[in-house]
Amino acid sequence: MPRPLRIEYEGAVYHVMNRGDRREPIFRDDADRLRFLDTLGETCAKTEWQVHALCLMPNHFHLVVETPRRNLVAGMKWFLGTYTARFNRRHGLTGHLFGGRYKALLVDPNAPGYFRTVCDYVHLNPVRANLVPAGQPLRDYRWSSHAEYLKPEARRWPWLRVDRLMGEMRLSKESPMVRREFEQLMEDRRHQEGDGSQWAPIRRGWFFGDKALKEDLLAKASERVGAQNYGTERQESEEAKAERLVREELAALGWEENDLCQRRKGDPDKVRIARRLRHETTMTLAWIARRLSMGVWTYVSNLLGAKPSNRMKSRR
Repeated sequence: MPRPLRIEYEGAVYHVMNRGDRREPIFRDDADRLRFLDTLGETCAKTEWQVHALCLMPNHFHLVVETPRRNLVAGMKWFLGTYTARFNRRHGLTGHLFGGRYKALLVDPNAPGYFRTVCDYVHLNPVRANLVPAGQPLRDYRWSSHAEYLKPEARRWPWLRVDRLMGEMRLSKESPMVRREFEQLMEDRRHQEGDGSQWAPIRRGWFFGDKALKEDLLAKASERVGAQNYGTERQESEEAKAERLVREELAALGWEENDLCQRRKGDPDKVRIARRLRHETTMTLAWIARRLSMGVWTYVSNLLGAKPSNRMKSRR
């Protein structure tokens, strides 16, 4: 059965959710949760993602993320794959951690109400799961961005963006008073849960927003369906950034393209370029090894696992 088309474009906003395989836990303790957040931060640094809301539950997670570049698929591949590898390594496991493909609901960030509603849905998830009992403030749930919204900027997760949601809630320039108002609005929203039927459009389908935008996205997507090139277009977008970084490094070194082939596979400057590509892009080790003429990907992996030499540290 063909996979559903992932619609990607610059500035897209998604509600992303994924569960553990067979609905098993994806976190065994707080160390796993912190590792998940660290991995998400690395992903944001590589992809320029902006996270607007987040909630970690025992066997799944919710994420509202904006993609300034068209790279949700590449970013999620790196993010989920890297966290899975780290989780398995820590617990001595192998195999899948997440069950099936992640859900990515496109959210209309410009039509009034839709963006705020999906962020509310994420922030109120612990209430619906009875992880925050009646009478206990929502802020007490540690593993949600709601609690981060109530902190001064210097103490928040650095990759969390709060201004868009606060602006949608008509809250002015951030201050302690504004943060208290945000908390009260969320507590009021908490008591409007009812039977949960208002969340049905978020739980089903692929789009949550204005009809005009939906029709426009469908029209653009239909141009790609059957062309067998949507994944190629997305990969080229990621490769474009990686190629730009390679050109920058070659220019800084005064190298020509053929210098990559002529210098030895473990040349310290090539290792430094590979390290930068690994840190700032989602390209695979195999792609990096091939692009920099460094042999097989396992060799590059071993080189990057070693501590940088003093010569490498001194450059740039």
